[in-house]
Amino acid sequence: MSSTRREFLKISTVGGIATTVLGFDVTSAQAQARELKIARTTETRSTCPYCSVSCGVIIHTLGDKAKNVTAQVVHVEGDPDHPINRGTLCPKGAALYQDILNERRLLKPQVRRPGSDHWEDISWDQAIEEIAQKTKKARDDAFIERDANGFTVNRCENIGFTGGCTDTNEFNYLVVKTMRSLGVVHLENQARV
Repeated sequence: MSSTRREFLKISTVGGIATTVLGFDVTSAQAQARELKIARTTETRSTCPYCSVSCGVIIHTLGDKAKNVTAQVVHVEGDPDHPINRGTLCPKGAALYQDILNERRLLKPQVRRPGSDHWEDISWDQAIEEIAQKTKKARDDAFIERDANGFTVNRCENIGFTGGCTDTNEFNYLVVKTMRSLGVVHLENQARV
């Protein structure tokens, strides 16, 4: 059964008048409709991880904060008090909620061995150990102690590092100190890219 817009408005008006005349109390229904899904949530301010703009986001979680209860993310929105984005988000930032609750999200390190056709889960300790070994091998293989003129340069040109947009100044300071101590000269940050 299809109805026109005019018929819908007539039915709605008659229904509203009948509700008022017959004395139905709609205050509890209106109060329930006004309560937001984020009314009882905890707000956590964070930074969007996608680009170098570093927009502020508010992540709303619901949970009683007990030790054995994991809080559940129920909503993500732009931070209106953030000086960069003032509450607005691009499509990627607006979809951050789906990334947090994605069942395909990786929760542990994975490695794909040479010649293999699949990824295997490894522990964090194993991942850190393998990264350290490969970094040392790459540095030892191509470390340049002196240039063609005989000047001491102590550099490693086959390792590079790119920092992320959500890294703090303190973290970036430590990264630069660490990479420079290894002799790495190719340093960049996503905020400049």
